[in-house]
Amino acid sequence: MAERKKLLLRLDPQVYDAVARWATDDLRSVNAQIEYALRLALRTVGRPPKPSTAPGTSTELDTTTEPQTSDDPGTTSESATSTEPDG
Repeated sequence: MAERKKLLLRLDPQVYDAVARWATDDLRSVNAQIEYALRLALRTVGRPPKPSTAPGTSTELDTTTEPQTSDDPGTTSESATSTEPDG
């Protein structure tokens, strides 16, 4: 497994408590939840991390995230892709 970067992170206690509750709900450690949230944010803004080449590592988010809606970037609505002829 590739060596993980170590990072000292200072958080507002209320932010930490909210992340800790979220982590508990998702059965993750706080550290794993922070990494999950960062990966989710990176994917949302179109800057996902490059896939790792180390065996046993994954940059994929779990599949329990909410599905994209038609308002999300990268999706198309049926009305926007209509192929009906004009007039």
